[in-house]
Amino acid sequence: MNIEAISITRDSSLRQALQRMDEAGKGLLLLVDTQGRFERTITDGDLRRELLGGRDLDVSLETLPAMQSLIIDRKVTRREALALMNTHSIDHLPVVDTNGAAFDLLDRREIDDQILLSTPHMGDTEQAFIAEAFRTNWIAPLGPNVDAFEREVASLVGIGHAAAVSSGTAALHLAMRLLDVGPGDRVFCSTLTFAASVNPVVYQGATPVFIDSEPESWNMSPKALERAFVAAKAEGRLPKAVIVVNLYGQSADIDPIKALCDAHGVPIVEDAAESLGALYKGQPSGSFGLLTIFSFNGNKIITTSGGGMLLSNDGTLIERARFLATQARDPAPHYQHSEIGFNYRLSNVLAGVGRGQLKVLDDRVKARRAVFDQYRDGLSGICEIQWMPEPEWSYSTRWLSACTINPAGPVNSEQLRAHLSDDLIEARPVWKPMHRQPVFSGTDYFMSDNQSVADQLFQNGLCLPSGSNMSANQIERTIASIRTAFRKS
Repeated sequence: MNIEAISITRDSSLRQALQRMDEAGKGLLLLVDTQGRFERTITDGDLRRELLGGRDLDVSLETLPAMQSLIIDRKVTRREALALMNTHSIDHLPVVDTNGAAFDLLDRREIDDQILLSTPHMGDTEQAFIAEAFRTNWIAPLGPNVDAFEREVASLVGIGHAAAVSSGTAALHLAMRLLDVGPGDRVFCSTLTFAASVNPVVYQGATPVFIDSEPESWNMSPKALERAFVAAKAEGRLPKAVIVVNLYGQSADIDPIKALCDAHGVPIVEDAAESLGALYKGQPSGSFGLLTIFSFNGNKIITTSGGGMLLSNDGTLIERARFLATQARDPAPHYQHSEIGFNYRLSNVLAGVGRGQLKVLDDRVKARRAVFDQYRDGLSGICEIQWMPEPEWSYSTRWLSACTINPAGPVNSEQLRAHLSDDLIEARPVWKPMHRQPVFSGTDYFMSDNQSVADQLFQNGLCLPSGSNMSANQIERTIASIRTAFRKS
């Protein structure tokens, strides 16, 4: 804000005030004395009343009555400023220094803008696929867009077969059904994840066993997984499956995990909901499990509004998944069902959105990585911030820009999150580990070492706004707010 462009003194004329207001385009001026100290605001209504009162255009502002304008003498947060504006029914708020000189003007239109964590990023290509679905009347949960979307995602990841479904959760539930997970079974699962990675295990009446993270990737720890297998083998109760979650756009260290699972004859279900477009040793994330799931929820790197996909190189499994996802309807001329199925198929319209989004996946990955790089560079002087590592074997999409905050520093992760929230910037803690969730109280949990890595990441971790459609101004605003938080403490 060029404060001089909207400042004026009493020896100026009404004509000059009107010209200055017109040039600035703010709808108000700041009246200051000869020493630059703020006196009051002048609105276009104030000037209009002067003219209607018979004042000549060349008369000075000396006749303008004094008044007490609301000011702030410090840099308040956006939320505080908006609360003041709402209370006093005003749209502007001058900020003055200790000498009484105005150095900034907060404008409601400029500050009432929330930066969200990860918003959908739509383009132009989606419209053509959606229009085709409407033109051909393929609106139902089947159609050419669904078929093509399945082929295109499978080809991208290098997997033979895919079934598009209504959500990543639905895909994972189908995976549990395909593996005959049921009551009395156990399934090993990453503890640092969203509940949707685990809930389908419980849908099937089975019991989850949680596996700690490793500090190198924040994903499933091979060391903790080995401990879990040793204990399970000693009990004579190997798991029915291992759900490996690829967190925040980064693959887990698959090779040692796969070696352990293969040695015990236990299939891997790769929860790649957050990692479409990532690589592990040059191979696409999501291409390693017997079954893989992706999510196309609204906050993901590409979206179908809501949607998911189940993939496998075993075509028989995917064909059965389609059957179960379509209410398990038997091939008969009448409606016949020999087992319980689900209404899990993706609509042809939403699959069209996904096809359009898929065409710009590389651009979305580059954009999110660029956001991460700007945070890292812009905050490089704050040693308390440590960024989510990217091991040499990983190419992360940086779906979310995640970091940890040293609790011994001037602000901890929760204080920083609250500070950003007050500045209308959405940040989130990293996932609360599943073994700490009340709903999973009492479940088994295997740590990497004597300390839980997942607990430490949750305690100190924070995810910053990371959308591929973030503007340079939004990124700079976030960086500036974080720097302010560390300076104020």
